[in-house]
Amino acid sequence: MTAIPDITLNNGQRIPQLGFGVFLVEPDDTVAAVSAALEAGYRHIDTAEMYGNEKEVGEAISRSGLDRSEVYITSKLSNDAHRPDDARRAFDESLKALGVDYLDLFLIHWPLPTRYDGDYVSTWKALEEIYRDGRARSIGVSNFQPRHLRRLHGESEIIPAVDQIEVNPYLTQDELRSFCAEHQIAVEAWSPLGRGGVLGDPTIAAIARRAAKTPAQVVLRWHLERGDIVFPKSVTPERIQENIDIFDFGLSADEVEAISALNRDERTGPDPDTFDGT
Repeated sequence: MTAIPDITLNNGQRIPQLGFGVFLVEPDDTVAAVSAALEAGYRHIDTAEMYGNEKEVGEAISRSGLDRSEVYITSKLSNDAHRPDDARRAFDESLKALGVDYLDLFLIHWPLPTRYDGDYVSTWKALEEIYRDGRARSIGVSNFQPRHLRRLHGESEIIPAVDQIEVNPYLTQDELRSFCAEHQIAVEAWSPLGRGGVLGDPTIAAIARRAAKTPAQVVLRWHLERGDIVFPKSVTPERIQENIDIFDFGLSADEVEAISALNRDERTGPDPDTFDGT
């Protein structure tokens, strides 16, 4: 079985660098997809309250026969639950839906600076309570920009363990990644293939031919070479297996640089500075 490397977070916890995402995976398809991922060797599952499939993720993990400690589970707070009491309740509901008594990682899904009077700090402090209780082994954020992270740093006690952000060859996020590296915040890349938009790029295609790999495998390897945590998604068993088959080759420094040079600052998702969560 493929040995997936771990990354050590700023609180000493370890997280598998490659995981399996279930964004936009319908609940009816989730059990089969997660089961296929676990069978293929994935041990890191990334879900969220707003995905509507936590229950099915938990069911697949339970059916797998794997010990709870063998599977790293991440979920994220709903945009409708940022008030501290709501955040606490939502976390409890995630545990119940997943059928577990702790999460490995719990994230604020979006900063929502135009909502809740721009107050994501009190939300973060609710997550700090959950972390201190041991019910989340690590806590972090998603889609936070440097200005949001600086505010957390100035008004709270715990530095986020991760920032999960949109990253792909057309949106390299170098400035934000550098900020996170400076503050020992690990970067997780969502939409790592740019929703498929980068796979036809001639530069990536040429590197894929030289490596005898698919463009998707090359892009996922690029993420790993840069040190990011990445979790591709698929409901197709063959593609799920293909996405984990990226540890028998590497990219040269020149190839990594060539892919990074494709940056267009082109988002496929919302702008975190204006997104209100609706």
